[in-house]
Amino acid sequence: MNATMWFSFAVLAYCTFLIINASLQPSYEEHYVWTQLFGEFGFKLDGLAIPFAIIIYVLSTILVLYSKPYMLHKFKEMYEEHVHGHAAGSHGEQTTMVESSGLSKYVSQQSGVYFALYLVFAMGMLGTILATNLIQFYIFFEVMLIPGFFLVAFWGDGPRRRISLMFLFWTHVGAVILLLGFLTIGLNVGSFDFAAIDESKIPQDVLMLAAVAIVLGLSVKLAAFMFHIWLPYVHGAAPTPISALLSPAMIGIGAYGIFRLIIEFLPSAYADLAIWLHIWGLCTMIYGGAMALMQDDVKRLLAYSSVSQMGYILFGIGSYSTLGLTGAEFMYVTHGLGKALLFMTAGILITQCGTRSLSKLGGLAGKMPITAVCAVIGALTIAGVPPTSGFMGEWTLFAGALDTAINANAESGDILRYVIFGLGLVATVLTMSYMLWMLKRIFFGKMPEHLSQVKEASWYMTAPMMVLAGFTIVLGLYPDIFFDKILPYMQGVLGV
Repeated sequence: MNATMWFSFAVLAYCTFLIINASLQPSYEEHYVWTQLFGEFGFKLDGLAIPFAIIIYVLSTILVLYSKPYMLHKFKEMYEEHVHGHAAGSHGEQTTMVESSGLSKYVSQQSGVYFALYLVFAMGMLGTILATNLIQFYIFFEVMLIPGFFLVAFWGDGPRRRISLMFLFWTHVGAVILLLGFLTIGLNVGSFDFAAIDESKIPQDVLMLAAVAIVLGLSVKLAAFMFHIWLPYVHGAAPTPISALLSPAMIGIGAYGIFRLIIEFLPSAYADLAIWLHIWGLCTMIYGGAMALMQDDVKRLLAYSSVSQMGYILFGIGSYSTLGLTGAEFMYVTHGLGKALLFMTAGILITQCGTRSLSKLGGLAGKMPITAVCAVIGALTIAGVPPTSGFMGEWTLFAGALDTAINANAESGDILRYVIFGLGLVATVLTMSYMLWMLKRIFFGKMPEHLSQVKEASWYMTAPMMVLAGFTIVLGLYPDIFFDKILPYMQGVLGV
């Protein structure tokens, strides 16, 4: 499993290296004969796809290591529940013998299924990002859903089967709406290949309908306000390594779809929708931040934080500016790093402290110094504090929004955008508030007596966190690692 993920990441890094070092080759593409009905099957890595693809595979590869001790802990818990449930009334010695003989076999079987689903989940995310065809995009978009459903249903917490069905229902309905938009475009253009999409070939009376269908379908995956209902439940129930992929990596793919399918291929529709996306993003930012402040369960707090962070991305997309769009994509990168660190922190709290309730935690910084430092870096990344990557993402995003407000032509448009910009700054205060409040309740203050024997987690869990913490600092100091590819792409899309 580890070798598979590392090999895949190495191939992706090599292709990225070719693009960065080839001034005459802005993208790397491969195309294969598929079917005359749908067109070609291909993969494309360009200025838009590179940051998404790299973050997906950085997180997928690192979380493989993190999964080993966390899921072993989970498998043992489930095995004990299963054995004790079936061994009620039997002799204690006999029960102990059954447990010792069957545990290793059970863990081996469960690990095989878990990591197989994990690989398919990672494949679905990367396939969606690299797709060059609408039907291919839809297929990989749905492939993400299938392993995600089983990962929650098999190894989740609480009413996991009911929650996994909620996840299936919401995201599949969104995907079907997305497919209707794809069919409208493909049938009018005469091809489903990205290269063949020409907005001028789509009748004006159906163009906006297709664009709205695509935005709505992607917004379910993005967990935007009103379509976010499933996210807190799924993140609360999912195994923590999967939460650390669902929130930092998967939901942001909805933003990638808006970049690729609306901004790049349907620019006139994007121009009409931009202000509405701006407002929608603001509502999502504020709602998610306010709800995060009210949570006691650390995973639900982080879930609502993800809702708020997706609002930042929508806010940037709606800014209709090069800087705003660049900041929005960079926010996917910074959210991926920061939120993965925080979900991994939650997993350590579950395994080492036996709880994820903030009211039952406190004073853990002295007992778990590595976890505490990494969690602080993750929280500062989400809050946008320098020198983390979060600062560069937020600064660029808000600079783009303000630039559009200053240069707006419409008499009322500039006033509205100024108001939205100001309220967006208020949302950053909410973000800082719930992040600092969370850190205080977990790592500072008085330590409860039942946590006096808590120890730091194993290196399998802390070392991956240290890598991500270092990565977010490096990107905060050298953002051009990604900006050098994102900015030219966004300038080309907007025709600047």
